[in-house]
Amino acid sequence: MRILNLLLCFFTPLALLAQTGPVSGALMNPSVSLIGDMRGVYLDTAARKFNFQFEEAELSLISSIDPYAKADVFISFARTPEGEYAAGLEEAYLTTLSLPVDLRARVGRFRLPVGRLNPVHPHALPFSDVPLASTAIFGDEGLIDDGISLSWLIPNPWNFYQEIELEASNVPLESPLFSRPDADRYLYLVHLKNFWDIDENSTLELGLSGMSGPNQDQKTSVLGAADLTLKWKPLQLNRYKSLTWQSEIFIARYGTEDGGNLRSFGFYSFLSYQVGERWFLTGKVDYSELPQYEGVLERGYSTTLGWYATEFQKIELGGRHFEGNIAADNTEFTLRWVFVIGAHGGHQY
Repeated sequence: MRILNLLLCFFTPLALLAQTGPVSGALMNPSVSLIGDMRGVYLDTAARKFNFQFEEAELSLISSIDPYAKADVFISFARTPEGEYAAGLEEAYLTTLSLPVDLRARVGRFRLPVGRLNPVHPHALPFSDVPLASTAIFGDEGLIDDGISLSWLIPNPWNFYQEIELEASNVPLESPLFSRPDADRYLYLVHLKNFWDIDENSTLELGLSGMSGPNQDQKTSVLGAADLTLKWKPLQLNRYKSLTWQSEIFIARYGTEDGGNLRSFGFYSFLSYQVGERWFLTGKVDYSELPQYEGVLERGYSTTLGWYATEFQKIELGGRHFEGNIAADNTEFTLRWVFVIGAHGGHQY
């Protein structure tokens, strides 16, 4: 009887396949990869100044489900402040592929599309220190939440790309600006993306974002953001030369229990220049006012030299100087080695 059951288990899927017809291998086999982020960090103000650390391993599974939708799943095994490792679901969402009038829906858990930096996984950035304004407003991991979004490719007669995205989510659990309440209140977001081809070598992108949701004082926080990205990559020297200038500004209003409002401002700006076929030099400046604490500000200056061996491996050496009117000034150096195992597609950036 046991042998008969095993035979049934083996032949039943084949019989179903014969009835329904062949299934594409691309549909049956998702793209699977593992991304590792290893670091050596020196901090001049710490008692133990130098540490080796495996920062994160990210398991990625991406696949088309059928002609109507695709799925993206990212599972993170990240180092905690205590030095242990914890597994967590970073993103898992379904994206439609064939809605009418250029509409696209996304449902699940994903990085919220505010600005240019938050949607990008940290290992894909050209520097290892996330801008101060991003961590002060969004938290250490960025804004990630469960929700639904609807985007529309806006038709226009001016021959440039324009997309608007509307989103509602539960409210992230860990964010200095927002906090999930027990009541039926949610986080709402709108993002407008504008993209121009300046010429055959250059592109320009302008984004505008707005968010509104509850905070820890059971009041409302509001965020307005704008991002600007200029990219230059000459056709004749595209393997050896390129330039990216990217900036974002954030203006936040935090509603307090006494009915008042705390206003804060932050920005970052970086310039990344490709100095050779595999070498990139990036300089970044950032500034942040903490949204919950009036008068508390931070400033950072950093430089990163990156060697991109292939699309599957890069090594970066970076230094950052931090200044603030509350926390002590410090200087940090980071050697980061990122590798990819498997067929991992490029992140949006």
